[in-house]
Amino acid sequence: MAIAPDQTELLERQASSTAAVLDNDEIEAADDSLWQKDCASAMSDAEELSAQQKRLAAGPNVPVILWLVLLHAGALAAPFFFSWEALWVCLGLYWLTGSVGVCMGYHRLLTHGSFKVHKPTRWLLAFIGGLSGEGCALDWVANHRKHHAHSDHEGDPHSPREGGLWAHMGWLAWSISGKEHAGHINRWAPDLAKDRVMRWVGHMFLPSHIVCGLALLAIGQWMGGPSMAASMLTWGLFIRLIIVLHVTWFVNSWSHMWGYRTYETTDESRNNWLVGLLAFGEGWHNNHHAYPRMAAQGHKWWEIDMTYWVILAMKWTGLAWDVVDYKKISDRNR
Repeated sequence: MAIAPDQTELLERQASSTAAVLDNDEIEAADDSLWQKDCASAMSDAEELSAQQKRLAAGPNVPVILWLVLLHAGALAAPFFFSWEALWVCLGLYWLTGSVGVCMGYHRLLTHGSFKVHKPTRWLLAFIGGLSGEGCALDWVANHRKHHAHSDHEGDPHSPREGGLWAHMGWLAWSISGKEHAGHINRWAPDLAKDRVMRWVGHMFLPSHIVCGLALLAIGQWMGGPSMAASMLTWGLFIRLIIVLHVTWFVNSWSHMWGYRTYETTDESRNNWLVGLLAFGEGWHNNHHAYPRMAAQGHKWWEIDMTYWVILAMKWTGLAWDVVDYKKISDRNR
């Protein structure tokens, strides 16, 4: 399995350390280590059915299916309500919710702990990530941590080995629920599950999109009347969400199917230049699977990683610290 040397060395140090009274930060670090340890040792095939088998057995996820159908249906109105103003709003929100919300917030901060921020910033990034339309942070983080533990093996929620369309979006239409879902969250995202504010942000997923849509309508009405209002809603909400969703899904599908490999890993992760550009640096996926905790996913000078630029800007302003820019813990002070 492609486990980062940084994570392996961290686990070894934690296992050899003596017991002590922990403060709040140390307790959080200990909780984080639980899922990292799970990621370091996947279940055997006898213990774990394929994620596809489990999801198909659980039946279709009707709310998610309706959500995706609604978004794609709304996007069909785009040719009839085009405006340059709405296009610029679409692109701005695409960057904000895609790069800042998902790539930096959901992925590098909440899933892998690639840097640290104050709790209000952590909650804000989780809220922005929710505006991407990809579900709440708890579900997203739990699924992605499990993906790393079982990448392209039994238990991976979205491996192209089960089919390219399944990896891209099909897996979302079938999901576990009830006690099994609660166990999934508690195993793979215990640090987020214990945070009351993070859970509240998750519950605000649908209301936040309704408020966003109403705000876009109001801005459009103020700018130019009903036609501009419809344009802002169509491009700022529906088209923008469709773009963010499919670009992010390309990381799960294309970046495990096509591209080049810089590192030898036990999965099919690949560096895909098109996804790298569209997904603000997330497409350098083989780099990421080799060293999951590294904040920078572009390891060559020409592998552009716009999300990492935002992290560096936050570090420069003091909003972020302890940015993981090394491959092994022993490299930290070199």
